[in-house]
Amino acid sequence: MKVRDSGMPEEEMWISFFDPPKVLATLGLINGIENLVEFGCGYGTFTLAAAGIASGTVHALDIEPEMVQVVEQKCRVAGIVNVQATVSDFVAEGTGLDANSMDAAVLFNILHHEQPVVLMKEALRVLKPSGTLAVIHWNYDPTTPRGPAMIIRPRPEQCIAWGKEAGFPFNEQNRYDLPPYHYGITFKKPFTQIN
Repeated sequence: MKVRDSGMPEEEMWISFFDPPKVLATLGLINGIENLVEFGCGYGTFTLAAAGIASGTVHALDIEPEMVQVVEQKCRVAGIVNVQATVSDFVAEGTGLDANSMDAAVLFNILHHEQPVVLMKEALRVLKPSGTLAVIHWNYDPTTPRGPAMIIRPRPEQCIAWGKEAGFPFNEQNRYDLPPYHYGITFKKPFTQIN
């Protein structure tokens, strides 16, 4: 199932919005990460940076075969061998990853999806206890040069509410400003799940 309003801009424009290593570091994704899953890898803007911090595998998932091919090609050119790029309808079918197997999961610019809690529950399932879920999204501001329509663009408070509904506790210190156009939120999977 494709994310609504998911058309990607030209890559040159897209990459101008981010400093991937800085964003990952701001969100605390720097040390001690073995395996990471990226829901919706797109052009690999964050995939290659994540590969540099993961000692294991970066699972780069996307529903678009063309995006997966782009990521595979970039990894070949850069000599990156720890990325597994896969065509995946992770909304309808899940990631296919084992439960409690990932140190980090990233949901970047994707929570305007019609089923955001489904995505966050799948992230919770695959994360190890104390694993990190990192979220970034476009500021709730109609003047941003890109981003989903305002009617479906989530505010930070909405993402936090979805995270709580999915089973993540939240600490207010885990909200970040990611100028010029984004915000970030991190959640930690609790050691024990309450069902």
